[in-house]
This record gives sequence, C-alpha cells and structure tokens, in this order.
Amino acid sequence: MYKKYLFFLLLFCGIQSASAQNDLVKDDNASNYNLNKPERELWLKNTGLGLFIHFSMDSQLGLVISHSLVGASDDYVNRYFNDLPKTFDPSKFDPHQIATLAKLAGMKYIVFTTKHHSGFCMWDTKTTDFSITHTPYKKDLLKEFVDATREAGLQVGFYFSPEDFNFLRDHHIAISRTDVKMDAETRREYDDYTRKQCEELMTNYGKIDVLFIDGDPKEVVKQTCWKLQPDLLITRGAIKTPEQIMPGAMINEPWLSCITMGTAWGYQPTNERYKSGNQLIGLLIEARAKGGSLLLNVGPKPDGALPIEQEERLREMSAWYFVNRECIDSVRSWVISKEGDTWFTAKNGHTLYAIVTNAADWKEGARKTFLIRSAIATDKTQVSVLGQNSKVIEYKTDDVSCRYKQTDKGLEVSVVKAQRIYDDHRWPNPVVIKLENVNPVFNEAAIVETGAALKVKAGAALKGKVLNYKSISAKRARFDYRPYHGQVETLYAGKWTAGTWVNINADGTFEATLPLKADYEYKAVVEQANVEIEGENKLFKP
Repeated sequence: MYKKYLFFLLLFCGIQSASAQNDLVKDDNASNYNLNKPERELWLKNTGLGLFIHFSMDSQLGLVISHSLVGASDDYVNRYFNDLPKTFDPSKFDPHQIATLAKLAGMKYIVFTTKHHSGFCMWDTKTTDFSITHTPYKKDLLKEFVDATREAGLQVGFYFSPEDFNFLRDHHIAISRTDVKMDAETRREYDDYTRKQCEELMTNYGKIDVLFIDGDPKEVVKQTCWKLQPDLLITRGAIKTPEQIMPGAMINEPWLSCITMGTAWGYQPTNERYKSGNQLIGLLIEARAKGGSLLLNVGPKPDGALPIEQEERLREMSAWYFVNRECIDSVRSWVISKEGDTWFTAKNGHTLYAIVTNAADWKEGARKTFLIRSAIATDKTQVSVLGQNSKVIEYKTDDVSCRYKQTDKGLEVSVVKAQRIYDDHRWPNPVVIKLENVNPVFNEAAIVETGAALKVKAGAALKGKVLNYKSISAKRARFDYRPYHGQVETLYAGKWTAGTWVNINADGTFEATLPLKADYEYKAVVEQANVEIEGENKLFKP
C-alpha cells in the first residue's frame, strides 16, 4: 500500500524545472521509457551526493549559461557565436583537483556539461567547429575530465542538451525553447546531428556511468546512448530530477535533486548569493531523509579554476562528511523523515541516525537532551555520537557519555557535543546521534496528500487527505504556510507558520481556511501517535 501512494508525494506532482533555468517545465513522461538497470538505480539510492559542473565559453561574461541567446538581437547572437570562442582558454582547469575535492565531500560521481543549449561542445567533435578544440585551449577538455574522474575512483557523468541554438542559427530558425518549428527534412537532420554527437560521447570516452539529458527531444538521446552503453544510468529523462527544490515528502523511487551553490548554474562573479555551507549540508541531509540524492552544482571561472567561494563550501561539506558519512552513504528513509529540526536516516530498519540540524548554538562540552517520538528502545539499544568516542573531551574531565531513557512521551536521548572541529570550538553544523537496535513507533506512517487551494474571500480554502486512512490512526491535521518569492528563493525562505489543528474526517479528508492574500507555499501536516508527518509543498497564487 505504501508504494501505491508515493507517486503523489513529489512536489508539484511531477512538475520540475529544466537545468540552468529557474522557470518550470513539464516532465510528465520522465519514467515512461526507462531502461535503467535495477542495480544502477539501486546504486543511486545508495549514493548521497554527486557534483554537477556547468561550464561553457559564456562563463567569460558571467551571465546565465546559454539562455541569454533567447530573444537576443542579431548583433548579440553573432558576437556570441563568432567572438566568444576566440577568447576562451580554460588553462587552469584542473579536473584532478576538482575530483579529489569532490571525493572528500562524499561525492560518488561527477556530471559535466558536454554541451549546453547554446550548442558549444566541450569535446573534440567532428559534427561542428563550435567546440573547445577551436578555441585557444585547443585540447579535448572532456577527455581530461573523464580521465581525472576515473583516476579518483568516481563515476563519470555527462550532461547533454539535445536542444542546440547553434544548429537553429545555422538553419535560420529563431532561437527559442518553445514553439521551434522545423520541416520534416530539417527535423531528420537535427535528429541525425544529435545522434552522431551521442555516438561520439558514448564511444570515444570508455564506460560512461551517468547521463543527465536536459531539453527535448530526449528520445533520440536515450535510444542511442542506451544502445551503446546498456549499463548507463539516465537520470533526467528517465527518473525524477526536481531542480532547485526539494520534494516536500518522502519518495521511495530513485530520485535526485539538482541544486546550485548560489543562484546561478554557470560562473557568476557579481550579484551572486551563495548558500552557506550549513545550508548545503542541510540540503544533503534533507535529500537523504526523503529517500533521494543531492546533485550539487559548481560553475568554474573562465580560466577553469573553481571560485574560492565554491571551494570553501565544498571543504566545509568535506569536514562534515568526514565526521558523519555513516548517516549519508547507503542509508534509507526512517518511517518518517523528520521531527522538528531533527532529520532521520536509517539502516537495516533498526539503526537510526538522528541528525540535529539546529546545532549552531550548541556549545562544545554542553549536554543536550532530545525526545524522539518515532523510535522505541529495546533491551539492546545503544546510543553514540558520530565522530566522537563520548569518553574524552579535550582539556576537561567532564562526563561526556551518551544516555537514553524510554518514557511515555518517547525515547529520551542525552548526549554531549564532545569533539573539537574548529579552533574556536564553535562548529555550527549538524550533530548526528546514532541509535542502534531501536524500533519505529509505528510500522506504517500516514501518507499525507496536500490538496488543492481555492481562492475565497477570507483567503485560501485548503484541502488535504490521509491516503492510507483505513490502516493508520490519525485524528487531527493542519496546514503550514510561508510567503513564496520564487523558485530559487524557496531555498532561502524563512520558517513555516503553523496553522490551527483541525479534525480529520472519517474518509481521511480535512480542510481549513487561511488568510493568504498573496503568493504562498503551503503543506498539509498530520499528527500520528504524537508525531507530525508532512505532505508535499504546493503553491497558492491568488
């Protein structure tokens, strides 16, 4: 029954955005044609983190990758295609250094932009002169990336766009991402052009592990690449890949969320707003708690080097992963994804990792007590903190042991933050409590569907439903909400405001009216056995 309803739990019911842009596009057919082998999708479920690299010649201008061509003047377009390649020389691109850093951060694969929508090819292609080998760099940069990634022991991933603005320009077709019209002969030429490029990518660089297809038509790419590389894992184009957002609820099927460090996919030297290392670690934790993976993007500078802001954040993530990798690699979701600011991952159904994300003010040497409502202790339960032995703390003789006590309200866990990570003793990032040999308080959690919103005089009439209401016991629900300022801004949004509890009807439905007069995000929340379970996020636009 659980799997039956998980389809409904993806944010916006399968609506997602196309890579390197912030507007939403349909992806309803993502899983209709899927030849991914089960073992490859299982590998992705076990993989917490990958590195995405958006890099092309327009990094020289620090503007949006490719998309500035849509609606551009003839003069702009001509100088873009004719002049920019003449000055592109990423002589400081060091894929070995990037791969080493990615591995330290816990990444198991790297996805590199072979060709973005502009049509500029980052490999030695025979299909066009609009490529890296016709720049001052001259060399096959993609081969350097592939060799370095393999040497680091990471899996090799390609990003490929079948959309090609250079092809459109050469055929005197207006550059657009919608309503591109071609006659039958041009369409055949376009498909053949795409096929030949895919054949080069799939035959000239050895085994390719992952492919991310961005844009349409995807079918030629999928057919060609799976034929030549049957073990290839195709992500976008075959499975769900929500972009710049996290699903609102747990998903059982393999999925990944691709997210930028700042707001841009390519290099943006000014007017950029980077997420903190703590925020990026939080996104990784949320992805794993909800059953998926994080594909985190970087955009090298025009000379190929990583911006220091991006390197800094990867190193902060590396430090956290070095301490806490056990709660990220090869884990599954717990019966629920979180309780308040504490997120959960699990192994073997009875080892629980309680990831305390609200730890910035938790001073080194301080003891804190947490109540975990969704777990029950057994006579074999053991509690520890990842990274520390909980026996010794530097310069002190305090008791830093881990304790637990089962109470009527839940499992009470008491631990000390006892490991020194920073010189100033102020490590702000999440602390992970490991609980071995515990059981979930219930075997089946409520499957919460956030329903539609109807504009009414008082604001918004919201609906929700417990989909498995016949098999679980839940009496009350509510709707949480917060202002919506745009897709990218969602990742910078503030705290949710909790609505008033309402009763759940006999058929599992519930509803409430909230005074929402502008654009808001909202989600349904259901209480089961004193544990709050969230549904997916949705938008209300009056």
